[in-house]
Amino acid sequence: MKYPVRIRKDVRSAIVIAVAMVVAVALLESACSRGEATNTKAAPGSNSAADPTVDLSPSQLNSIKIEPVGSYAFPVEKEAVGNIDYDEDLSVQVFPAYQGTIIKTLVELGAEVQKDQPLYTIKSPDLIQAESNLIGAAATYELTTKELARAKDLYTTSVGVPQREFEQAISDQQTAEGALKAARDAVLVFGKTDAEIDQMIASRKIDPALVVRSPICGKVTSKNAQPGFFVQPGNPPAPYSVADVTLKWMLANVPESESGVFHLGQPVAVRTLAYDGRILNGRVSKIYETVDPNTHRVTIRSDITDPQNDLRPGMLANFVIRVDGPVEATAIAANGVVREPDGTMSAWVTTDRRRFTERIIKTGQRKDGRVQILNGLQPGELVVSDGAVFLSNMLEAPPSD
Repeated sequence: MKYPVRIRKDVRSAIVIAVAMVVAVALLESACSRGEATNTKAAPGSNSAADPTVDLSPSQLNSIKIEPVGSYAFPVEKEAVGNIDYDEDLSVQVFPAYQGTIIKTLVELGAEVQKDQPLYTIKSPDLIQAESNLIGAAATYELTTKELARAKDLYTTSVGVPQREFEQAISDQQTAEGALKAARDAVLVFGKTDAEIDQMIASRKIDPALVVRSPICGKVTSKNAQPGFFVQPGNPPAPYSVADVTLKWMLANVPESESGVFHLGQPVAVRTLAYDGRILNGRVSKIYETVDPNTHRVTIRSDITDPQNDLRPGMLANFVIRVDGPVEATAIAANGVVREPDGTMSAWVTTDRRRFTERIIKTGQRKDGRVQILNGLQPGELVVSDGAVFLSNMLEAPPSD
């Protein structure tokens, strides 16, 4: 009874071992085949027989687009990060011409102002002195004018006055007239109008308020004026600052090693986080002389037109500075380039529009939906221009029959 059982066990073991060997060989062959299709990467530009290929059916061809490798004029550009600031050349600190105490503020922070628009008033001792001299000079002129008229009447009548007295009256009136004119001019310097001066002379009352006006059209960017605040010419902080905000500065920091490629007048395109969809244009207006010893970067300033005043000082911005004219280079559509898991770039090439071969490529710039090809493709070759990811997905997981 034991012998037949032992014979059956041996046969069963042999069958199991044979089947296992067949399955192992089949799996090994399949793994080798898939390794050549998905993992073997040839050097850029090579046409190795190991390059993965995919065959598409007529219906699958509708998922892709094919076009020959062409060329595109890529601009030579440098990118940098910087920040927005007011144009300091168009920003004015509005100090009074004379010292005094602020009486009243007339404009709020952020308001748009016109040239010569009143900003604030101060009580100025210098203005009070000038107006006092004006009123005194006006009174003297009025008196000497009356004396001259009386002397003239007497001189021409039978009563008569000595000629010397008459000439003295003429001299006194002329001197008073000159003093009045000088006093008027002194008050005009403070910004008073002729009408205000005439009213002051007629009423014999002093107006101590000195009006300080905006010297330019723009926007109030700072306000440090409060009633009772004592101000002096040129003594910071300025009561008001007004800036022409239609022009902004863009300050970008570029590596010291690249500073030689930047020149005045180069065009600049700017994007900000707040207005990511908008591109503001300008030109390089200044390259600063000093290099930051800690970061070894150079500051480059650009003038940017901002007619809607959307930009704010301190905003971060991305700068693209065109440092040279466009360069014609080999290029394909951006949708024809696939980034591989290992970081390399690939494209799909065909000669018969049916079988497609994956090609490792080296890319450069991206502009307007085109990608510069530095190595791996030749002009005129047929490549997939749209749907390259579809082919790569098929390579990783081929559809079952």
